[in-house]
Amino acid sequence: CGGSVSDSSGVLQSPNYPGNYPNDADCVWEIQVENNFRVTLTFRDIVMQSGTCQHDYIEVYDGPLHSSPLLGRFCSGSFPTYVSSSNMMSVRFHSDSSYSFRGFQAHYSSIPAGHNTTIQCLPDYMHVVVSRDYLQSQGYSAQRVTLNNNRCRPTVTPREVVFNIPYNGCGTTQEENNDTINYSNTIRVASSGYVIKRKKNINLHVSCKMLRKSWQQVVYAAEDTVDVDEYQFGRYNMNITFYDSPAFQRQVRGSPYYIDLNQNLYLQACLHSSDPHLKVVVDTCVASPDPRDFNTLAYYLVRNGCPRDSSYATYYSPSSHFARFKFNAFEFMSRHPSVYLKCQMLVCRLGDFSSHCYRGCSSRAKRDTSSAEEEVDVVVGPLQLRGGDAPSGSTG
Repeated sequence: CGGSVSDSSGVLQSPNYPGNYPNDADCVWEIQVENNFRVTLTFRDIVMQSGTCQHDYIEVYDGPLHSSPLLGRFCSGSFPTYVSSSNMMSVRFHSDSSYSFRGFQAHYSSIPAGHNTTIQCLPDYMHVVVSRDYLQSQGYSAQRVTLNNNRCRPTVTPREVVFNIPYNGCGTTQEENNDTINYSNTIRVASSGYVIKRKKNINLHVSCKMLRKSWQQVVYAAEDTVDVDEYQFGRYNMNITFYDSPAFQRQVRGSPYYIDLNQNLYLQACLHSSDPHLKVVVDTCVASPDPRDFNTLAYYLVRNGCPRDSSYATYYSPSSHFARFKFNAFEFMSRHPSVYLKCQMLVCRLGDFSSHCYRGCSSRAKRDTSSAEEEVDVVVGPLQLRGGDAPSGSTG
């Protein structure tokens, strides 16, 4: 139960609905719609163990579960509707070890945010768009919109003022706060008055805040300026590529990748980000014959930084944005025509020796992250045995 949801609309419901939900369930759905849209969630049915909601309950969060305000916690009563302040909302369903009921069903959809300023946190820069109609309606000129660093100019079109603000330049500052990494800059809109100044300048503070498994984007206005409030969420840009030797010079471009049993396989994970002060490591890699199911038939190569397969090894990398590792094609391949890998990468601040990127093997709980770091899942495959070694019934 639970998982990431990215469709523009859909249905959430408790496990086995309309049958009774199981005991000891803990499901979390992360709903993420398009940038500059909002999530609206309406409950249509709720039948659970009522009372103080200490045993079975539903929680709705205004963004990621562990870093966002709680919008509501309930187990019975009227059917509420919630609207997020961003393009992301989380829903948690919890049941204890006693009593079971029909559970809940809820419908969600996306609605336009309707703001005059939009922001996207892309892999290399913040993309901020300010409407010229909005500026003119407030009495400001598009020609007087600048960054802290005047050398980084916006693109002014007939309808918009567009900034592409790099994470590592143009006056962007960086700050760590618990398990987030913040990139911030300020767009200034100056009043056009020279002798008599009747309007206050606008300081539009723009931030991209890295959270666990997501980028959070924030736009807000300083005191006694126009009130703008914008939050967005996105994902890190990461990929994993096979190489044909430990020299890591020639990529394997064919898919599926045909291999022999006990053949050494060399992989490189690459983080696409303009911030040079980030480090990526391999946290967990699990193999499965089904790219949609890494639980039923799962074989771990490495878990929480701890090697589980004797052939797993890491290599020195020339860049902190790369993580290189290898393993042998294992017996798993002899029983299944194709194998997929799902790897969870960990991104931390370079030089932050308190982070898990530098601690190595850890038996920590999944969410026990004590410093600025983010987990990113990447699925690669399929791997298939070369013709002669393919299992019976396989086309190889």
